[in-house]
Amino acid sequence: MSFNIGLSGLRAASKDLNVTGNNIANAGTAGFKQSRAEFADVYAASMLGTGKNQQGSGVLLSNVSQQFNQGNINYTQNALDLAINGNGFFQVSNNGALSYTRAGYFGTDNQGFIVDNFGNNLQGYTLDNNGELAGGKINNLQIKTTSQEPKPTSSVQQSFNLNSTNDVPLNTPFDATDPKSYNSSTSTNIYDTQGNAHVLTQYFVKTSANNWDMNVLIDGVNPDTMVANSPMVSQLVFDSAGKLQTGSTVNLDNWQPIALTGSNPPVPAANGAVVNPGGLTLDMSNASQFANSFAVNAVSQDGYTTGELAGIEIDDSGKIFARYTNGQSKVQGQVVLADFANVQGLIPVGKTQWVQSLASGEPVRNPGGTGTLGAIQAGALEDSNVELSDQLVNLIVAQRNYQANAKTIETESAITQTIINLR
Repeated sequence: MSFNIGLSGLRAASKDLNVTGNNIANAGTAGFKQSRAEFADVYAASMLGTGKNQQGSGVLLSNVSQQFNQGNINYTQNALDLAINGNGFFQVSNNGALSYTRAGYFGTDNQGFIVDNFGNNLQGYTLDNNGELAGGKINNLQIKTTSQEPKPTSSVQQSFNLNSTNDVPLNTPFDATDPKSYNSSTSTNIYDTQGNAHVLTQYFVKTSANNWDMNVLIDGVNPDTMVANSPMVSQLVFDSAGKLQTGSTVNLDNWQPIALTGSNPPVPAANGAVVNPGGLTLDMSNASQFANSFAVNAVSQDGYTTGELAGIEIDDSGKIFARYTNGQSKVQGQVVLADFANVQGLIPVGKTQWVQSLASGEPVRNPGGTGTLGAIQAGALEDSNVELSDQLVNLIVAQRNYQANAKTIETESAITQTIINLR
């Protein structure tokens, strides 16, 4: 019996060494989760059960459990490196075969799909036909590297103050080339349907107390008549408190985008583009007339020119934003995380990946930061959660266990030899 007990102890110590050695070997593996050998004692059993004075029959390996505690977050220079700070796994697909990982080594393939370093596709919410996130529909995530189409300006919104202490200009009539014929001016870029930039310029001329003329030129041309240096005029009327009463919105639907020819002087000609099909308005409802210097407090317009892909950003919830050279950004998809009722039931399949099993239950998928799921850290990797000092101590303990069990066999052998030598 002692031979079998000692042999079971040797086997157990050897398996403990294997588990500890595997932990040490993967101390530098991103997303790796250390394992722990768990043992149980063995007693001989019969139909009537075990007796109260049973001596035991040795030890067996009852389980090798993985410890899914958090590893350190190590920041890198790669925008597509991802780490999970909290619960959850990335879901990756190998031609439809799903597996789950904490190792966030991601990049793109030659078609723009986000893949790990084994070629598995990272999955998440993709875009529908309208370019919006299709929540609930999970597919392979892809970064589209095509140029962003231009968007023509449909609205310009301004907030500015006209100086109520200004006098009526001495020089009349208004002349854009004569600064003494107007009190102040401002310019804003707007865009046509082809993404061409045009300069919208407003010249403000005080005509009397609380009354101003706003002279509008686009590329130096009247937006209604295409006549150079002959502005479209709108009247701005303020009340006694300096609030704009009339003229807060100007319609520029008749604007015809132009380009200046190479003649001398240049002659404006249609450039082949048009104004936004839904129209173009200039909103100045927040304008004021106070005893302060002229200032534009805020200006915004919703158009932009074409843009090339300049970079990728991923936020804490996993939304993937493409940044373009025109200053715009667009959502390209959203990484989802998967979690399980029993993560210990996951089956490790190598390459720092796990697959679900009956014991783990079905995956629950949601964006990062939702419910109990952790936040996604872009430009970072989760280090292995192996603590080397603990593992080195485990090595010593396993070695001592092996030696002690070998001593049990040696002692039993000596006793047996004594019996054999009896005369």
